[in-house]
Amino acid sequence: MELDVLVIGGVGIDTIVRVPSLPLADVDTVPVEPIESYLAHTGHGVALGCHLLGLNAGLVDVIGDDPEGARIRRTYDELGIPLRVVLHPSGTRRSVNLVAPDGRRLSMYDGRHPRGLRVDPNLWRPVIRHAQHVHVSIMDFARDALGDAIAADRSISTDLHDWDGRNDHHKDFATASDIVFVSAAALPPDGVDWILANGRADVVVAMAGADGSYLHVRGEPPRHFPAITFPDRPVVDTNGAGDAYVAAFLARYLDGAPWPDAATAGTVAAGWACTSPGTHTNLITAEDLALRSRQL
Repeated sequence: MELDVLVIGGVGIDTIVRVPSLPLADVDTVPVEPIESYLAHTGHGVALGCHLLGLNAGLVDVIGDDPEGARIRRTYDELGIPLRVVLHPSGTRRSVNLVAPDGRRLSMYDGRHPRGLRVDPNLWRPVIRHAQHVHVSIMDFARDALGDAIAADRSISTDLHDWDGRNDHHKDFATASDIVFVSAAALPPDGVDWILANGRADVVVAMAGADGSYLHVRGEPPRHFPAITFPDRPVVDTNGAGDAYVAAFLARYLDGAPWPDAATAGTVAAGWACTSPGTHTNLITAEDLALRSRQL
């Protein structure tokens, strides 16, 4: 099967706890709303987001032979999204996310897999040959796919999340990718310059939450894209907003759109994702993205 986007790594289970405030009060017990769990994490958000935007997307990953892993396989079968996995005894990744009434979150991430995990590259090599673009999540095992994607002459993207500009774990992903997404939260002032000076990237997108995003195209001045809110859809949960941004950006990029158009689409998709509780429960569709973009 030919794919528009192959996502390597990053599916798991989120447990969402809606708390009265962040930070939490220093007490023994905090009454909360019903606790829910969702199929989630960064790679899943990108794969599902691209799927809902009309792209042929697939995912390869390492998961557990556990109830969470079974849930992932069952859901991907129901969605019709191609999935290839290796089962590892450490289990399926999980996180517990505390979400405040204004949508802010605190995520406690349980990556499960041992540091330095490596898997048979045949997990992804046959699929890369049939993919137009490869999005590589910053899972330790996934760094081995970067060279294969370059050798296959595929365009590559990654999301460095809250990289501090110094952590060596992220540097292979930052320098091997053509499109780099990164949170501005911990990024130092020279972080974007370092990526552009040391890597292959033509574009770096620094995502800044309520402040929107900053588009850095090689050789051009940075451009700010303010966050978008919808009068008819209030913000309730920021889980998955960054993944929604990435998916919409990639959809427009693969359609041949200019970088600013891709950033605008990402901004709309991120704002939309913040208007539904839970993680990846209501990512924007191609129809809604086109409609909301015309309203700007």
